[in-house]
Amino acid sequence: MSKLPPDTGMPLPASTAPIAIDARRQARSLYWRGWGVTQIAGELGLVRATVQAWKDREKWDEAPSLSKIEDALECRLNTLIAKDNKTGGDFKEIDLLMRAVVSGARVRRFEAPGGHEGDLNEKVGNRNAGERKKPVKNHFTTEQVEQLEEIFMAELFGYQEDWWWAKDERTRMILKSRQIGATWYFAREALLDALRGGGNQIFLSASKAQAHIFRGYIVQFAARVGVKLQGDPIVLKADTIPEGEPAAELIFLGTNARTAQGYHGNFYFDEFFWTYGFEELNKVASAMAMHKRWRRTYFSTPSSVAHQAHPYWTGERRNRRVKKADRIEIDVSHAALKGGHRCEDNVWRQIVTIEDAAERGCDLFDVDELRIEYAPDEFANLLMCQFVDDSLSAFKFNELQRCSVDTMVDWADFNPIAKRPVGAREVWAGYDPQESEDGDNAALVIALPPGGPGGKFRMLERHQFRGLDFEAQATMIVAILARYNCTYLGIDANGVGAAVYQLLRDKMRGVVKIEYSVEAKVTMVMKAQHTIARQRVEWDAGWIDLQSSFLSIKKTLTGSGRAITFKASRTEDVGHADLAWAAMHIFINEPLDGNARPKTRMEIFE
Repeated sequence: MSKLPPDTGMPLPASTAPIAIDARRQARSLYWRGWGVTQIAGELGLVRATVQAWKDREKWDEAPSLSKIEDALECRLNTLIAKDNKTGGDFKEIDLLMRAVVSGARVRRFEAPGGHEGDLNEKVGNRNAGERKKPVKNHFTTEQVEQLEEIFMAELFGYQEDWWWAKDERTRMILKSRQIGATWYFAREALLDALRGGGNQIFLSASKAQAHIFRGYIVQFAARVGVKLQGDPIVLKADTIPEGEPAAELIFLGTNARTAQGYHGNFYFDEFFWTYGFEELNKVASAMAMHKRWRRTYFSTPSSVAHQAHPYWTGERRNRRVKKADRIEIDVSHAALKGGHRCEDNVWRQIVTIEDAAERGCDLFDVDELRIEYAPDEFANLLMCQFVDDSLSAFKFNELQRCSVDTMVDWADFNPIAKRPVGAREVWAGYDPQESEDGDNAALVIALPPGGPGGKFRMLERHQFRGLDFEAQATMIVAILARYNCTYLGIDANGVGAAVYQLLRDKMRGVVKIEYSVEAKVTMVMKAQHTIARQRVEWDAGWIDLQSSFLSIKKTLTGSGRAITFKASRTEDVGHADLAWAAMHIFINEPLDGNARPKTRMEIFE
């Protein structure tokens, strides 16, 4: 019996093979492994011309790579399978090679007519095999909720951590500086609470547009983990909501909350110190959270001591309703409430000024620059949480409040996101320019004029600019007013305003130069007082900056002490009340008696 060569996995040469072999197949296998035709013929004991003929006729050089790989797999598998005493390594190699054979078969199915991705990937094939399920709308997985919580905690400032640790308080009231991220924070807090089974979350603001700021923050937050939130209200579904609990709703309400008695849940009352008719709205809001499981959160910048919410803040309203012996004294000073404190009436209160925010990690502001940019009284009110005493103001806070409306609900003929928000209807505009390139803010206000005698001005847009030269200011005004049919633009032509006026008078129609003087300012303020007192003007309730601007204008004596004038407090370098003066440039285009006939250019203080 012939002695076999060692088991190498290679085909046996013809001279030593104990049995007949398929010489053509062995020759092809050797050729695909890199052997030459002459070498193969010598190894297998064949005539070279025979091997060459096989090679040419069967086009071995043109064979696809997959065929060559499958040939090698077959040879090696046959060798391992025929081996009597297999090792653990042999079995592992057989398993590996068999998986490679299966992969090759998948590739062949994919390349065949009608092949698809499921032929290559079994999971894809299984997913596509049955009826496809639509993704669940507004759904969060447990992993996505945990990711949101990690993002939330990582991005908090110190004072926002105070709000988080006080989240289980039945009632929170927070007096805060502007632009420190309160709406941003409470939008995120509410979403996470809903996703952990906290139930409905209700967002109440002075107007629907302002309430939708909450919605925007929530949608952006959810998108961080790949969830696209839809709907109004937003109905949430999550794996983290306990079984048996109904899906939580996120509800966004403006002043139409007067008809919202059917809602219930935790509520967040944004800028409650700037809401008209607070007593009435708060009755509805309190009813939403009457059950002991629900929480109430009020937060706002301060407005006037005359606001209906002020007695709630001080605790005075409670004392009015109880016996003298049961009255309590609540310290609402900044020193007492800087760190947050549950007061004697079980309301958790906190005051967060712009300086407090900076101390607790908020690096979004340059406080020293803001002191220069804002007049002292404006800085104190909007950034240092001090209430305004409107007894010294030329305009009464309660009268300004009555001009507030919910524009998304009450103005059906105004679409702020349209190319032409009011169609072809004419609008009037007023512009108060910067006094210098590094001076106070410039302001542009756009309004629909009254439709007839005794009609109302409707303030459509307001914009503020800073740091622009006269040419850039003119360019910005043209770009903004391009959406409207503007037939009147009143410009303060003093200082930089003179250059802005000269650039615009030849580019736009109806550009009117307003020459400021003591008499002119008195006339404009009197006209505005008359218009506001008779509720002949409307603006969105969320425009607290415009209301604050009017409140800052005070009656004072001229330098000589011989006449009365009006001015906003200002430092040496900065002016104030820009939005209010821009609005008054619009009002003055109507005669003092309220007749809607617009004045001519010659009638405007010339």
